[in-house]
Amino acid sequence: MLVRFTKMHGLGNDFVVIDLISQDIKLREEQMRALADRHLGIGYDQLLTVEPPSDPEADFLYRIFNANGREVEQCGNGARCLILFLREMGLTAKKSIVLETKGGNLFCKIEEGDNVSVNMGVPKLNPKDIPFLSEKTEVFYDIPVANKEHQQSECNHVTLSAINIGNPHAVIGVEDIKIAPLNELGPIIESHSSFPKKVNVSFMEIINRGEIALRVYERGVGETLACGTGACAAVVSGRLQGRLDPKVKVHLAGGSLYIHWPGQNKDIHMTGPACRVFEGKIKI
Repeated sequence: MLVRFTKMHGLGNDFVVIDLISQDIKLREEQMRALADRHLGIGYDQLLTVEPPSDPEADFLYRIFNANGREVEQCGNGARCLILFLREMGLTAKKSIVLETKGGNLFCKIEEGDNVSVNMGVPKLNPKDIPFLSEKTEVFYDIPVANKEHQQSECNHVTLSAINIGNPHAVIGVEDIKIAPLNELGPIIESHSSFPKKVNVSFMEIINRGEIALRVYERGVGETLACGTGACAAVVSGRLQGRLDPKVKVHLAGGSLYIHWPGQNKDIHMTGPACRVFEGKIKI
């Protein structure tokens, strides 16, 4: 079976987008993993599909699958790419588009050029909504780690913020993003027992009140060049600490995103670019 696809990226966070409105295809996990292989397949951080919505208030159903073939709730960079895809493929002429996702509806708007802004909704801080195992909501949590190589404290604990931006995120503050222990701590925290559905792990360096630098280890993927929901979670963490202003520029390896969060119980907005790389067909 031949499948039409489009390769896209948002600040280097790369995607394969498949239109399931005009194609009647059902992909299995093993097929998704094969497509994700950067040597034998196409290669991607996430596979995105677009389908007719089940929610009458939405324009499209947007689904996200990690490179391991597992479906996840949300992807901000992917949402921007999907909006550009919908416009360029002639699937909509709207400038404001509602995407139905597993993590809730996203309200997106096409800006000048190829920039897209996405209303990511109200960040969830209650542990049961993340989900995170804690009896009460805190700005910081201490969790034990089993890695003997990392000694963040005498008790071998890591201090982090836990936030849900449509999917779960752990945010760890560091002094220097370049030497953050991402490859060491990322896999440990991703699968930590405190996070029943696993977690994306962000390492944040605060530059000033309007700028941060960020690296993200994503569930089922590893480190990516950019992560939109991770950028949002990091800004929420910094704002809750009183160290960031409402509007923050987030520097990632693949480029910069602009995040605006007025504060508690308010929607968080992300703005950034999307890019189409190429189109093709592949036999599966």
